[in-house]
This record gives sequence, C-alpha cells and structure tokens, in this order.
Amino acid sequence: MSTNPAIRPSDTGFTTSAPDKSNVRWFVCFLLFLATTINYMDRSVFSLIEPLLHLDFMGWVPGIDAAHQTVYNLNYGRILICFQIAYGIGFLFAGRIIDRLGTKTGYAIAILVWACASISHSLVGSVMGFCIARIFLGLGESGNFPAAIKATTEWFPSEERALATGLFNSGSNASAFVAPVLIAAVTMRWGWNAAFITTGSMGLIWCVIWLFFPYNKLRRGLTQTQADLAPVTRGRPIYSVLVRHRGFWAFCIGKGLTDPIWWFYLFYLPKFLNDNYGLDLNHVKYPLIVIYTVASVGSIAGGWLSGFRMKHGHSVNSGRKFAMLVCAVCVLPIMLVPHMHDLFPNNAWPAIALFCLATAAHQGWSANLFSTPTDMFPSTSVSTVVGIGGTAGAIGGAIFTWIVSHYFSLHPLPIFAMAGFAYVTALLIFQLLVPRLGEPRTA
Repeated sequence: MSTNPAIRPSDTGFTTSAPDKSNVRWFVCFLLFLATTINYMDRSVFSLIEPLLHLDFMGWVPGIDAAHQTVYNLNYGRILICFQIAYGIGFLFAGRIIDRLGTKTGYAIAILVWACASISHSLVGSVMGFCIARIFLGLGESGNFPAAIKATTEWFPSEERALATGLFNSGSNASAFVAPVLIAAVTMRWGWNAAFITTGSMGLIWCVIWLFFPYNKLRRGLTQTQADLAPVTRGRPIYSVLVRHRGFWAFCIGKGLTDPIWWFYLFYLPKFLNDNYGLDLNHVKYPLIVIYTVASVGSIAGGWLSGFRMKHGHSVNSGRKFAMLVCAVCVLPIMLVPHMHDLFPNNAWPAIALFCLATAAHQGWSANLFSTPTDMFPSTSVSTVVGIGGTAGAIGGAIFTWIVSHYFSLHPLPIFAMAGFAYVTALLIFQLLVPRLGEPRTA
C-alpha cells in the first residue's frame, strides 16, 4: 500500500489519486481555455450571422410570407442538426482515439480538422454545402472536451479538477463575449465569408502553439499509465467494462438530458431575442456579452464550490452533488421566460436576467458533471467515457433542436419547462445510479 496520503487505499488505477502538483498545470488550463473559446466561436458563427444574412439559397425571399418562413426555419434547423449528429458520431471515436494517441497528439488532430472545416464554410453556396461543412466541423470539434478533460486528469488532483474544468469550460462563455463583437465587425467590413475564415485561422494558430509546447515532457511522472487499467479491465475490452458500470450510464444520461439545453441557448438565443424584442446582430451582442459573462462566473463558481467542500472535509460525493444540486435549482426560473414578454413587452432585460441565471447554473453544473468520470474511471479511459457521454448529449441536442425548430415559435412554454426540469431530473437519476460517487468499483 502506498504511503502517499494523496493515494487512497482503495485506489486501483482510478483517477481519484492526485498527481504531483506543478504550476505549469495552470498554463495548460489556459491553453485548454483558449481551445474551448475557439471551439465555441467556430460553432456559433453561423447562428450569429443568421439574422443578418437571410440567404436566398436557404429559402429567404424579400417580404417573406409564412410559407417561406417555414421553409427557411426548417433549412436552418437541418444545418444545425447536421452539426449535432456529426458531433455526436465524432464523440464515439474521438475519446478512444485520444486515449490511445495521447492528449497532445489527439488534441492537435482534432483542432486541425475543425479549424479547416470552419474555413471551408466560406466556400459554400447552398444548404447542402453548409450541411457538409457543418458535418466536418462537428467531427473535429468532438475531440475538444475528451482531450481537455483528459488533460485536467493528467495535471490536476481530484479537488481541483472541477475548478480547472470550470475555468477552461468558461471559454464557451468567453467565446460569446468575443464572438458577437468580432463577427459583427468582420462581417460588416468583409462579408460573412470572412467571419468563418477569421475563427478558423485562430484554431490553426492555437494548433501551432500546442505542438511547440512540451506537454509530454513536462507532465512526465504526473499521471497514471496504461498499466493502471489492467486491474480494472482484467483483460476485457474497455467497452464491455464501461457498459456494466452504473457511473457510465449516470454520466451519459446526465449529458443527454442537460446538453440539449445549452445547445438551445447557443443556437436559438440570438434568434429568440431578435424575434421577440427586435434585437438585430448589432444590438444583440450586448445582451449576449452580459449573459455569457455571467455564465463564465457560474462555470468557475460551480467548479470552485465542489472543491471548496472537499477541501473542508466533505467527500467527493458530497462536494460534487451539492454543487450540482445548487445549479439544478438555479435553472428552474428559466421557465418564466415566456411570461416576460407579456409583463415587459418593450424591455428584454428581465428575460435576459433569467437567461443569465440559467446559463451560469448550466456551466456550473457542467463543470461538476464533466469531473465525475475522473472520480469513477481510470485516467486511460476518461476520454472514452467523456466521448460517449458527449454522443449522448449530441443525440439529445439533435432531438431537442428538432422539437424546437418545429414547435418553439408556436408553443414556447413546454420548451422552457423542459429546460427548467432537465437538471433536477438528471441529478435524481445520477443519485439513483451512483449513490456514492468517488468510490471506485470494478465491473
């Protein structure tokens, strides 16, 4: 038995053991933050320019009537769904590839693919062209979170992982702070094609920095090796082990129920504010900056909260689930958004305040949910678990996007009700499946 107090007696290769600390870990976290920011900028360009473009090849005509509006909305929805389906399929392979190739190589390949795919949007001129570009974008972007979560497992101890995840995951909010201003300026000056080239080029620059950073050399001795997996798998294929682990299903269900809500905010929030309050691209950027700035605070605070409890004597189970419960409760007021237009028809800020609370709570929830695989699985299979969970989230997102594209304009109340109850439901299921998180068990 190890005499290191950071290693628990029950450790059998699970990532609850703490790696040696190095200040370089915060620079790694910063690189993960930048990659996540670029990731979300690339995927959000299309939704940001949509109110401005109204492209004719998508079914838009001047003085559009109800029939043409329906065609346009369906085409817009199809393009979004293509990305989500490809994103989900990519997750099935990305996580395992990253576990096999290692974080540095796997991450570099992923961002190279999605950066080139983002640039390719500038070359298309049809709905089918956008669908194909979005498919390749989704396949590449699916590698971001499996690689980033694996990196936090390799560099951070258990009590810091949710905070590190919250920090780099706040890049998804930082993108919403930067993207509206950047995309609006670039689009107004050089056209919509330049917006895709700009964000794609940022990914290529990050890839060069990542390849020059001595990731593997500096982390030597900090992480577990493939040998740690042997006591868990006992020679069995990894997937046969995962499907017998309740924690695997708890994580996947949690992602499948709550990821779609973030997709909804990301893809439909600009459109919602435009349709209900007349905010065009030039004006909607200010509410989006406020919403996603607050969401960044929620991401970091949610990750900090679970670590704070663990550092003050609470178990991993108590720390993670308490933070997730707080976040789930804070999401519930989003159900009041449809009533805000009736109460304040000329003022979007009451609705924006509710979106602020909900997006902050989602990001805090996500920081802790993403950390749960590191509490339950070997470091050498974390990316695989996160990848499959991402697939569940993408499938749920595609289904929810289909529902929203067909019914949101006519029946917004059920949509917001589902958004409100998704997190409480997910936490209840997680508790039933994993009542004692942080206690490794083998299949």
